Amino acid sequence: MKKGLGIVIGLLVILGIFIMMGVGSYNNFVAEEENVNNAYAQVENQLQRRLDLIPNLVNSVKGYAAHEKEVIQSISDARARLAGANTPEEQATANAELSSALSRLLVVVENYPNLKADRQFTQLMDELAGTENRLAVARKDYNDQVSVYNRKVKQFPGAIIANITGFDEKEYFQADPQAQEAPEVDFGG
Repeated sequence: MKKGLGIVIGLLVILGIFIMMGVGSYNNFVAEEENVNNAYAQVENQLQRRLDLIPNLVNSVKGYAAHEKEVIQSISDARARLAGANTPEEQATANAELSSALSRLLVVVENYPNLKADRQFTQLMDELAGTENRLAVARKDYNDQVSVYNRKVKQFPGAIIANITGFDEKEYFQADPQAQEAPEVDFGG
C-alpha cells in the first residue's frame, strides 16, 4: 500500500512539474506576444507621424509647382492606401508606394530652387527625414521581436504549448519587392 501511494505521489509531483512548466511557457508566450504588439505599435506610430507630415509637405510644394498635379495626386493616393492598410504586409506595400511617390516629388523639387530654399519646406523635409529614420528603426525592432517570438513558437517544447494555446507565428514587416527598383520619373522633357 505504501509503495502504491509513493507511486501516486511521484506521478502527481511529475504532473505538477509539467503543469508549472506549461504555465511558465504560456506566460512567456503572452509576454513575447505583447513585446511584438508593442514593437508593431511603434511602427504604426511612425507611419502615422509620416502620414501627418505629408499633407503639409504637399501643400508647400503646391504653391511652387502647381502644374505637377500627377505627382501630388500619387502622393495623396499612396498616403490614403497606407492609412487604410491593416496588416504588416499591406502596410509594407503601401509604404513602398508612398516612398516611391515621395522620391518622384523630390525630383520635382529639384526643378524649383526657390522651393528648396523655402524655410518651411526645408523644415518639413528635415522632419520627414527624421521620421524615415525612426520608422526604419521601428521596423527593425519589430522584426527583431517577431524573430524572438517566432523562434519560441517553433522550438520544442514551446511548439507544443503554442499549438495547444493558439499562439501562431507573426508576420514580419517586409519591404515590397518593387521597392528595390528605383522609380522612373519622366517629365516629358
